[in-house]
Amino acid sequence: MKEKNEKKELFDQKFKSVLLKQHYGLVGRHSAVKICEWTKKSLLDKDFCYKQKFYGIRSHLCCQMSPTLGFCSNRCLFCWRAIEYTIDQKMKFKVDEPEEIINGCIQAQRKLISGFGGNPNINHKKFKEAQEPMHFAISLTGEPTIYPKLDLLIKKLHSLGKTTFLVTNGMYPKALFKLKENNALPTQLYISLTAPDKNTYFKVDNPVFKDAWNRLNKSLKFMNSVKGKTRTVIRMTVIKDVNMINPEGYAKLIKTANPDFLEVKAYMHVGFSRNRLKITNMPSHKEVKDFGISVGKFIDYKIVDEKENSRVVLLMKEDSNDRIMKF
Repeated sequence: MKEKNEKKELFDQKFKSVLLKQHYGLVGRHSAVKICEWTKKSLLDKDFCYKQKFYGIRSHLCCQMSPTLGFCSNRCLFCWRAIEYTIDQKMKFKVDEPEEIINGCIQAQRKLISGFGGNPNINHKKFKEAQEPMHFAISLTGEPTIYPKLDLLIKKLHSLGKTTFLVTNGMYPKALFKLKENNALPTQLYISLTAPDKNTYFKVDNPVFKDAWNRLNKSLKFMNSVKGKTRTVIRMTVIKDVNMINPEGYAKLIKTANPDFLEVKAYMHVGFSRNRLKITNMPSHKEVKDFGISVGKFIDYKIVDEKENSRVVLLMKEDSNDRIMKF
């Protein structure tokens, strides 16, 4: 009886209907996949994700997933997810095993793309390859470092020859240290940075933790400590008239993390974020680029790549041949 009650608490019917309407593939008790628009475009040879252009991650082989559906510590203004249905900032129950999650995600991915097989414009070679996704973007929804077996999940994916892109809000630095201690660092580690100072951070990210700013700074320092052990990225989501301020403040925080890559990306007026922000809060590519340049000049980072239709620029201290991963 207790097990049934726990399941009911995790996915009530209203939350589930929202997810299914948005074409999520639900996996086990607390995981999910969703087919990215860039994956769909790649299958039709129409376009590809900026991550393919910047790093070589093949869009048709990417699995956008999360082991923490409905679990997060922040309520960010710009989040396109259904944060209004957030369950908790901890997983206080018996979680699914990594193998269950991985197998479930692959099966759900296959089911979600199955309809493309009948499209006359499909690239059949890509469609066949896409049945076995190779790049796991652990970033779909929720905060993945809440999942207590994240280290085992990443290690299992790597043992299967998969790459892992982990995106975290930095609120769980202890979980990041656990990855390092257990030799489970992802292929590429992202930390989201959406404010140049504490006051702006609490306004934009709405964290539930009172010590959120300290947690973030600990995670930024952690990133510097794994320099050379994994690929590291700071991702700035910039919102016009909200957090596109104080480039020197951003630069100071970025310097603490000392990332290999700095992404500056526009807030996109999609999903549930439309309930919190206006379309005028979405900066143009030029505005994103100009702001990226203004941040970069304080830390000697320069733009090395960009994708205009994604409104994103990539900065590095110096471009390198190994930026594009070979598979």
